[in-house]
Amino acid sequence: MSSGFGLNGGPSRCFPFWQEVLACYVVNTTSDDDSGKRKCAPVLEDYYECLHHKKEATRVRALQAAYRKAEAAHPRDDAPKAGQIRNLGLLDKGDDTKVVLGK
Repeated sequence: MSSGFGLNGGPSRCFPFWQEVLACYVVNTTSDDDSGKRKCAPVLEDYYECLHHKKEATRVRALQAAYRKAEAAHPRDDAPKAGQIRNLGLLDKGDDTKVVLGK
């Protein structure tokens, strides 16, 4: 939350990052010269990542794509066929499952 208060009344998850951004601005800028803001770019980037999770989402998408690619390259030999997947055998096996499994 932009107010600094989270949903449960405490500080928001990104509030410490915002404090770092403000501290960096206070240390590196003056009222006459704000060229020190460039030094605060990494801290500001961390704050934006906390707010929007764009880097994390990109990383997750890359991992998922790599996982899908690896799964497609090496399919399972013992994977059940669509006809074999009935009720997963969680409760009493139905008649159709018994027929498929031969039990």
